[in-house]
Amino acid sequence: QVQLVESGGGLVQAGGSLRLSCAVSGLTFSSYDMGWFRQAPGKEREFVAALNWSGASTYYANSVKGRFTISRDNAKNTHYLQMNSLKPEDTAVYYCARKSYRGSDYYKVDGYDYWGQGTQVTVSS
Repeated sequence: QVQLVESGGGLVQAGGSLRLSCAVSGLTFSSYDMGWFRQAPGKEREFVAALNWSGASTYYANSVKGRFTISRDNAKNTHYLQMNSLKPEDTAVYYCARKSYRGSDYYKVDGYDYWGQGTQVTVSS
């Protein structure tokens, strides 16, 4: 059974940092590209960041480029989202996800097939 479990969310002041983790089980983690999405109240789920199976290729939404860093540790079956210089508009539930197949779109929700339950990130002004 494939499971993705996020952790590391919380409440932080604007300008602060958080590190999200996504622990993955039930699959050969090192074979899959992975991603992070977020969803704010009343808004659609949106792409945040993704990386390929080795971590050598990374992809970011323009809104987080230069502030967020995605990474992975294949030995620990875990990938991470380091979030710096947080802004109130970063407030959302953050989800990690497994990219469904090699040709699917990194930037789209339907490019991913397994999702975690989400972790809340709240940035106060």
